[in-house]
Amino acid sequence: MTKALISIDYTYDFVADDGKLTAGAAAQAIAAKIAQVTQEAYDNGDYIFFTIDGHDEGDRFHPETRLFPPHNIKGSSGRDLYGQLAPVYEAIKSDSRVFWIDKRHYSAFSGTDLDIRLRERRVTTVVLTGVLSDICVLHTAIDAYNLGYDIEIVSSAIASLSPENHQFALNHFKNVLGAKIIE
Repeated sequence: MTKALISIDYTYDFVADDGKLTAGAAAQAIAAKIAQVTQEAYDNGDYIFFTIDGHDEGDRFHPETRLFPPHNIKGSSGRDLYGQLAPVYEAIKSDSRVFWIDKRHYSAFSGTDLDIRLRERRVTTVVLTGVLSDICVLHTAIDAYNLGYDIEIVSSAIASLSPENHQFALNHFKNVLGAKIIE
């Protein structure tokens, strides 16, 4: 079984108090855990994919513009990894097992070459961390399920805008997608 950690959108705009679409305290509370899980995956020899939302400034055609304020604008500090995850990334980013993938949609698979890269490396299990539990993490999990991957969710390394949305996502991961929930 080959694993890949997929770290989803743990950026300034989604986590910092003054982020453009922040989950605030809930996302900040997972900072140490997401850094720890990432470092452990690296130490275990797993592949690591940082899949990061990237929007063009003023893109009025993107469907999210009707739903959310502008966020994770390409070239802005809003796309910088947040907190303890940033130095972990800096320390490992030059390794051939570590990837940065820009994404435009909720799912890390939508419009990217993530699936191809995983299949080339014979990855069978994806481990998901990041934000937001009920949006980008959930959509990534749904696509992973539909593509035939085994899914593990580190529940203490994902966060959402509300406890209700977070719990909905956890239930969906487990009961609809058959994901293994890891504390």
